[in-house]
Amino acid sequence: MPVNTTAHGLPRPGGAGRLAGRTVSRVGFGAMQLERLHDDRPAALALLRRAVELGVDHVDTAQFYGNGFVNGLVRDAFQPQDDVLLVSKVGADPNPGGRIPLRPAQRPEQLRASVESNLVGLGVEQVPVVNLRRLDNGPGLRAEGDQVVDIDDQLAVMTALRDEGKIGAIGLSSVTLDVLRRALPVGIVCVQNAYSLLSREDEEMLALCAVEDIAWVPYFPLGSGFPGLPKVTDEPAVLAAAKTLGSTPAQVGLAWLLQHAPNTLLIPGTADPDHLAANTAAGALALDPDSLAALDAVPSRSPRMTFDAPASSSSSSSSSSSESSEKASQS
Repeated sequence: MPVNTTAHGLPRPGGAGRLAGRTVSRVGFGAMQLERLHDDRPAALALLRRAVELGVDHVDTAQFYGNGFVNGLVRDAFQPQDDVLLVSKVGADPNPGGRIPLRPAQRPEQLRASVESNLVGLGVEQVPVVNLRRLDNGPGLRAEGDQVVDIDDQLAVMTALRDEGKIGAIGLSSVTLDVLRRALPVGIVCVQNAYSLLSREDEEMLALCAVEDIAWVPYFPLGSGFPGLPKVTDEPAVLAAAKTLGSTPAQVGLAWLLQHAPNTLLIPGTADPDHLAANTAAGALALDPDSLAALDAVPSRSPRMTFDAPASSSSSSSSSSSESSEKASQS
């Protein structure tokens, strides 16, 4: 099978990338927002099938998305012949009815239990990639008390689960550069951090990932989905590029990420078929030199916030990921 096409012979949106030793389309799909289709399961399943038809073969999910609802959709939507690479994550548990719908689950025994839950929810014997969602960087939850766990203790259980064949490869999410460096010896295949045109504080980490052949999978790819905080789609340089290229501002923001670093993979999430098509089409958008230079010159101005900040999330973005932050802007 040519690397530039999927198992179904479809062109790969964004071209071919690498993840956990596999060739995948650089534009994948983040399943978090499928929670919004809880009352219309057929529509949710159809959206996942449509993603495959558009060349997506890399899907990001978690058992705590919709308290198992999303993993159930992923289990039922895909067939072995689709050759979809599933990536899940651990580090939080559902918290139904809470002010925040998630609670930290950082202890080794909780990580193991979360992997077991993912295996059951996805109906698989092995989850191909599992991201360890740390709580020490980026927007979202913060660890306190017995939830403050050293990375070495967490990696010990993750590598044991890999040795047991329950997970295929280990990724990291919301980590610092120091944590990534400490984790490199165990073999890390991807890093998911908040990163966008407006939030480029992790350039050194991105460069290290490129050197180490680690996929860079940004969430909040269009900036924050929280009201009052910077959004890529509001940036004048992005609006100008969209007008020049006849595209949407969201497509420009996603295309910039793909052109900025060759090891970048995207997981834009949506519950809308039209947004899904627009997100995958961003993989074919080529930024002209003048637009690219103007975008590169946009200053980074990352918001610093946790869920204790006085802002509510919104999930209206067409390309929107990080736990409850992922409800606001998953990718």
